[in-house]
Amino acid sequence: MKNAFVIVTLSALLSACAVAPQKQADTPAEAEAAAAPAAESPASEAIAAAAQAEEKLPAVELTSELFYKLTKAELDFKRGQWQSAYVTMMVLAQQTRDPRLARRSAEMALAAKQGNEALAAIRLWRELAPESDEAAQYFLGFAVLGDDLAESEQVFSQRLKTAPPAARGLAMFQMQQFLLRARDKGAAFALMQRVLAPYDGMLETHLVLAQGAAANSDNERAQKEAKEALRIKPDSELAVLTLGQVLQDMDGATQLFKGFLAKYPKAREVRSAYARLLVEQKQYSQARQQFEQLLTAQPDNPATLYALGIMSMQANEIPVAEEYFKRFVAVLESSEGEERDPSKALLILAQIAEERGDFDTAIGWLDRVEGNDPRVYLTSRLKRAHLAARKGDLAQARTLLSQIQTSDPAEQAQIMQTEAQLLRDAGKSEDSFAVLEGAVQRFPAHAELLYDFALAAEKLGRLELMEQILRRVIEAAPDNHHAYNALGYSLAERNVRLDEAQALVEKALQMAPGDPFIMDSMGWVQFRMGKLKEAEQYLRQAYKLRNDPEIAVHLGEVLWALGDKDGAQSLWREARAKDPKNDALRSTLERLNASI
Repeated sequence: MKNAFVIVTLSALLSACAVAPQKQADTPAEAEAAAAPAAESPASEAIAAAAQAEEKLPAVELTSELFYKLTKAELDFKRGQWQSAYVTMMVLAQQTRDPRLARRSAEMALAAKQGNEALAAIRLWRELAPESDEAAQYFLGFAVLGDDLAESEQVFSQRLKTAPPAARGLAMFQMQQFLLRARDKGAAFALMQRVLAPYDGMLETHLVLAQGAAANSDNERAQKEAKEALRIKPDSELAVLTLGQVLQDMDGATQLFKGFLAKYPKAREVRSAYARLLVEQKQYSQARQQFEQLLTAQPDNPATLYALGIMSMQANEIPVAEEYFKRFVAVLESSEGEERDPSKALLILAQIAEERGDFDTAIGWLDRVEGNDPRVYLTSRLKRAHLAARKGDLAQARTLLSQIQTSDPAEQAQIMQTEAQLLRDAGKSEDSFAVLEGAVQRFPAHAELLYDFALAAEKLGRLELMEQILRRVIEAAPDNHHAYNALGYSLAERNVRLDEAQALVEKALQMAPGDPFIMDSMGWVQFRMGKLKEAEQYLRQAYKLRNDPEIAVHLGEVLWALGDKDGAQSLWREARAKDPKNDALRSTLERLNASI
């Protein structure tokens, strides 16, 4: 079973006490470097910061000689001479017995990605400041990542033994976070069992063991430990969420949460996990009821508002969804000091406004998107240009695109692609072709640009160029089914090399068997080959999946050839209702001398 839900309470707890590095790395030095203080800070700042720690510091006189050596070491370090700086700091730490200098030695080695030297400095730091929790944390990070579990076991045991009873559970979760990074999961779990044995009666003991067993792929043991945690504290949300996570049975977890909520209806985290499970099982109405209960209890909860907005969109209740997203944005924007980004909701609100034709409101939402997420921000700027074009101001749209600043080649290509699309939609095929021609000169290996360039060439009747470019796309991106389909369809449309056309479209269908447009192409190939029944079969299947005007025109022509003129005319009327200016419909009617 996938982790269909997140143990919110546990996540929040662990984020508050996370002590191990956040980034997994190949070496302990690389892993710890991210958590280490800035390597470039001068010795005086490092000592001043460390002085705030609860360490027993020696009375060290800052003589002129000591000051000179400290300053020289820092200058050497800034020049990239980490070895001499490190050695100086280590020698001074040993001479003065000052743990702050050992700490600085560790920082230097970490910045230089020298694991052995960093560990030596951390060992000295612990020796000089045995009560320092920070030194112990650094050491444990190295010991676990380096698979030195024997020595770390002593530290874990001592930390739990000396921890106040009220803080012992938190210390257990801290230990779990360290051991999750161990490469040998079996050895890590065995260590957990030994260290936690004296605390068998604690809820946290069995929660940690459940997570450790799960990491060790022992789901039977994980379930046993989670059930024991729930037995110790039957109303524990954390225990029931842990059990639900390790069950590996979505239906079982759903029933577990449902039963727990019947006993403890105020269990918010469990209700949230239950709602998300219902969503994953596509039980949308039941999930929505759960989210609505959550919202009743906390009317301004952003996660619940967003979830209800999405579910209302799925139910096609667009006005309701719009109100939820408006409330979501208002809550986030009023939350001072919290790093919350409403950008995705703003994009959805802009889309809703655009679909009802309210372009000005859509633009207003887009203009509130900030640059916290560069990709979302780029999407908002591209959409802003699109709306300007839809309002009839193509010049402004192109200006807006030109004002987007990015050094990312992929984003630059996307901007040029968007400009070409806007020009094409405005009927300026020559200008669209020119933009794409310049784009592929800058980015000759960009498959999507090449594909668009090929279609632009086709629009201008430059079929040889189109075929040449599509073959370049296939060569550059062999898994691009759109290129195979476009080339095959083009050959069929021109009624040439039909065997090759069929092979190309078959290749595309193998890659995307459920794509209605590729089915349409295959139907058109069959029609050109005179296989009318096969053509009808493909085209009916395509039209069932996607009632697109182009597919309707093709299917109508096949029916016309089969003698079913009423059926053909009915389809063509449907196509005209959807797209009155459809070029394929107009040309087909003229060629067949047909009317609808």
